[in-house]
Amino acid sequence: MSETRLPKQQGAIDKRNRIIEKGFELMCEKGYYNVSTPEIAKVAGVSTGIIYQYFSDKKDIFIEGVKNYSNSIMFPMLQIIEKSNEIKDFNTLLDEIIDKFIASHTMSEKAHEQLLAMSHLDSSIAEIINTSELEMTENISMLLEKNNIMLNNSLEKVHIIYGILDNYCHEVVYHKHDKIDYNIMKENVKEIILFVLKNR
Repeated sequence: MSETRLPKQQGAIDKRNRIIEKGFELMCEKGYYNVSTPEIAKVAGVSTGIIYQYFSDKKDIFIEGVKNYSNSIMFPMLQIIEKSNEIKDFNTLLDEIIDKFIASHTMSEKAHEQLLAMSHLDSSIAEIINTSELEMTENISMLLEKNNIMLNNSLEKVHIIYGILDNYCHEVVYHKHDKIDYNIMKENVKEIILFVLKNR
């Protein structure tokens, strides 16, 4: 098989991005192991040969899709923090972050389920997810510092906060336990986060 290449012309770049987008959507919809490269080519509107110009196999497409998925969750949260030039009202800020986090999980429920499954089956997928989480932790930590919120053990505390937010979103979007009041839980989550931030 010939070496893959990164396209330089805009038309080819758009084509590669479409393969990633449509291929990832299909693999999340039907399951990674239930999709073939020709099927991806069909939904992306390209020939199988075009796919092999840009990707070694469908796993390469899935990995690029994972990166895009991670960014789609990370960027909105970072933008919210970055827009608040000086963080004064943590309660309002946390409301906005939590709501945005839930929205991003809701829009990509099938993607999340497939990523979770693949992270247990493939160490390279797990590594990409772990790396994106660490990048999120580092970026939030830097933004807090930029807003004069200096935390001791900043990375550790921010990572704890990220984990709490992620778990809450999973509860609201995926688990949906009937006996749990998620509005009360949201207030509890905010209290815990504020406690961590204030005890710096």
